[in-house]
Amino acid sequence: MTSQAISPSDEMGLETISAVLPAGTTIHAWIKASHGGAPGRLTAHVDGDPAGAVETSNPDEFEFRLLTLESGGEAAFSYDPVTTEISVLYAFLQPRVLEEGIRLLHVRHCTATPEVPGSYHFRPLFGWMNDPNGFGRFGGKLHLFYQHYPHSPRWNNMHWGHAVSEDYLHWKHLPIFLFPSDELAQRADGRGGAFSGSAIALPGDEAGLRIFFTEHMKDREPEEQVQFTATSRDLVNVEPASLILPARPEGLNLTTDFRDPYVFAGPDGKWKMLVGTRDREGGVILLYETDDPAAATGWTFLGTLHRENRFGMTAAECPCMVPLDGPASEPTTRWALIFGLLTSRDPATGRRNMTLATVGRFDGHSFSVEFEQELDFGTDAYAFQAFVDETGPIGIAWLANWTDISREIDMPTAMTLPRRLALQDGALITPPVSGVESLRQRRLDTGSLLDGRSVDLANGSVEILLTLGEAGNAFRLDLEHPAATVAVQLNDDGLSIPFSVANAKPSPRYIAAGARPSTVRIFLDAGSIEVFADDGRWTGTKRLPGFKGVSTARLTAAEGNIIAIDIWQLGL
Repeated sequence: MTSQAISPSDEMGLETISAVLPAGTTIHAWIKASHGGAPGRLTAHVDGDPAGAVETSNPDEFEFRLLTLESGGEAAFSYDPVTTEISVLYAFLQPRVLEEGIRLLHVRHCTATPEVPGSYHFRPLFGWMNDPNGFGRFGGKLHLFYQHYPHSPRWNNMHWGHAVSEDYLHWKHLPIFLFPSDELAQRADGRGGAFSGSAIALPGDEAGLRIFFTEHMKDREPEEQVQFTATSRDLVNVEPASLILPARPEGLNLTTDFRDPYVFAGPDGKWKMLVGTRDREGGVILLYETDDPAAATGWTFLGTLHRENRFGMTAAECPCMVPLDGPASEPTTRWALIFGLLTSRDPATGRRNMTLATVGRFDGHSFSVEFEQELDFGTDAYAFQAFVDETGPIGIAWLANWTDISREIDMPTAMTLPRRLALQDGALITPPVSGVESLRQRRLDTGSLLDGRSVDLANGSVEILLTLGEAGNAFRLDLEHPAATVAVQLNDDGLSIPFSVANAKPSPRYIAAGARPSTVRIFLDAGSIEVFADDGRWTGTKRLPGFKGVSTARLTAAEGNIIAIDIWQLGL
């Protein structure tokens, strides 16, 4: 809930943010001094009595400040807009924040994410978001951390945002978890920050988690990117970080890329770490291990686990690795190694920044590849991260692609639907988690579709299930979108998402070549389309421009090619 800033009719011209808050409330505020020499200052009162103040003299970036309200009542946070800017202000009760989340009191108009009524994808409350980080179950709840810049919907120095869920679908926003170093936090200069990483539970009966992340600092020598670890005992507040990998391994002629530590339990019971990098030939994934049960120290380099040279000098990043068809300790278990290839380009289709999934056996030191496939033919499921939950491996990805990103354009984005990972008929399948069926609110009329007429899709947040008479039967489903031409098509070439935007450069061809599915399941939401064919044997994700949903659908297919259609209105 956001409270409205108001201007009291007093001669000082202060603006005030008001809310009724209980005693013990913690306030997180980001304030900046205006370029005039005077310090920026935010003053708190509760029921008219002084309750604290914070200030900053920095005019170059919003600085974090913390207040605790000892008493409860009508809280008023006042500032002079001539001398002070407020980016974000939120409140929470520390003992109950994991159940209740934060209460957003104020966010700058240019920082707020668009309101998208009826949307069911995860989005931050404010600012920029990219890679999922530290995805896992801790303290009985699902935790999603993510790359975050709070003060603009454009990339800048990285923080870790944080949210929790009971079911992968309904999320509560938590306080920002991890901040850039003090040096990087002083200016909005995009020099780096707390880049991507992962999380594991603390050992034994110890509550909390341990995170691993890359600190990036542009132009730092000799290492721009180094690896840190830190712990959180209460799953909300993080303790000071410790440096664990201060340098790249020597003798491999690696570039300065050295990032995105992913830590997991290996088949031998030891903690393993993957780190992405590249050399002059292509993308490289490095493997480390430690004997430390807490994974806090003692990390040693084992060697190169995997490399990908077919796309040239592309950086392997955001690697993750999970067992698929058995326990990690079983030698016959197959593992999936998934990673993105930054700057890669598929010459046949023009698609960029591919994500590959390689499947094989892992003995703790070496990885024997049995087969590989693309994770997502739409390529807008980037930085995929997975962990083994109670029912098996589950992953989530950033619903975007760096090809579309510009520092000169606001780019609010979402996460994909969480997806299961499993082996089926010699392939990796990635269907959505079964809980998505709980999003179905009502059936929409589908009779017109089979007659070749358009069907209204209400607010555009829908699930469409097409059942084909025979595998590979041709069809085209045209989707009316206000800012793009978009469809789902199956023909002799394969399953594709034809996509284009008027007056823009030609789009790549988003296609799963040769795919011949029997069922095609389509999830539409404001800003996205996700296609799961044959239970995720072929998966395609595409970010759509803007935040207006698809309004209508029209099917073109020979008689008998589609034998059943179901459409559900979706919502949280």
